[in-house]
Amino acid sequence: MSLAFSEILEVTVRSLYVSGLATLLSASWSVPAAYLLSFRQRVGVLEAVVESLVGMPTVLLGLLLYMLLSSSGPLGPLRLLYTPHAMIIGQSILVTPLIISTCYRALRVIAVPYLELALSMGASRSQAMMLILRESAPGVVASAVMGFSRAVGELGIAMMVGGNIRGSTMVLTTAIALGVTRGEFEAAIILGVILLALTIATALSVKTLMGAGSR
Repeated sequence: MSLAFSEILEVTVRSLYVSGLATLLSASWSVPAAYLLSFRQRVGVLEAVVESLVGMPTVLLGLLLYMLLSSSGPLGPLRLLYTPHAMIIGQSILVTPLIISTCYRALRVIAVPYLELALSMGASRSQAMMLILRESAPGVVASAVMGFSRAVGELGIAMMVGGNIRGSTMVLTTAIALGVTRGEFEAAIILGVILLALTIATALSVKTLMGAGSR
């Protein structure tokens, strides 16, 4: 493999781009879904289904997406297979149950009580919702960070629908896998350290920003 510094930087930036965009895309529908669930009285079965999907094997989802995006699949004409766009779609689907589940857990303890309290004090429904959004922001951001960590560290989808093409779809996880396969363990360890540092730095940065915003 023998990646040069410029290639390592390229792979790192691509990993951030793909997983970051996938997380934002997933959060755009996962957070509203969690808010809707938090105001429902009976969500036992739905909650169980969502939580069970959190552990969905990435290779299974990758296989399903491959069948959809391949030339013989229903979405084949879009020519998304082996592109970063396919990886973004796959990762956004993968982290959806995780973001919904963690966001719902943060919301269910405050959504209804805060709504009732705000309305009883004369606030409008929109003002009550703004209060809930403000109070639940740390939990929502934390759920998104967890989603990003899952996305940036996954391998199955990136390999199956991305193809690990050098200069196009190679990301940190697929580059690590390739390095191990070729016996280039030093390069794989370096990339692994970068991947770990990214997830830790992301979590610490968000925690710092949220702490500064709450003062």
